[in-house]
Amino acid sequence: MACTSRKKILIGCTGSVATIKLPQLVDKLWQHNYDIRVVVTERAKHFLKDVKLPIGTQVLSDTVEWAAWQDRGDPVLHIDLVKWADLFLIAPLDANTLGKLASGICDNILTCVARAWDPNKPLLFCPAMNTRMWNHPVTEPQVSLLKSWGYKEVSCISKTLMCGDTGMGGMAEIDTIVQMTIRSLNPWDPYSPPHLKR
Repeated sequence: MACTSRKKILIGCTGSVATIKLPQLVDKLWQHNYDIRVVVTERAKHFLKDVKLPIGTQVLSDTVEWAAWQDRGDPVLHIDLVKWADLFLIAPLDANTLGKLASGICDNILTCVARAWDPNKPLLFCPAMNTRMWNHPVTEPQVSLLKSWGYKEVSCISKTLMCGDTGMGGMAEIDTIVQMTIRSLNPWDPYSPPHLKR
């Protein structure tokens, strides 16, 4: 069911190969009449070089942010995006950015948005990394810390990864991400999917 009001979703993409699924994610969210913007890390750009995004998709990066700010009084893009968006969806969230968020590091547009994010608005994150990285003992406490702040995890899945390894660490299926996003934006809608992970 399409949402009745045009809510705003900010999608964040990090340096995971799962970033190649961004066009599919944007397309499916647009089908629900959401207004969408995208922020990417510099490493995420590597996976978008040969990807065709839906026409009109606004992709913002450090380059755009720093070009927009020259002097006092100029707009601060990551703050404007925090004010603009109703929901921040980080899909995929790679191991490096997971560590940054858990440590409070904000050294690019995506981590600055996360650091400035309004805790009264939903933030969903979709981990995606190699199985060996996922199984590292630092991963679970970092994920738990983000969840303790009220962020919602869209759990990763077991699959054959791009590198050929099989195991946990694959980003959740796009349909699952979309369903949980809708649920987070419409928590009292009886038609929303009931299985949001808490």
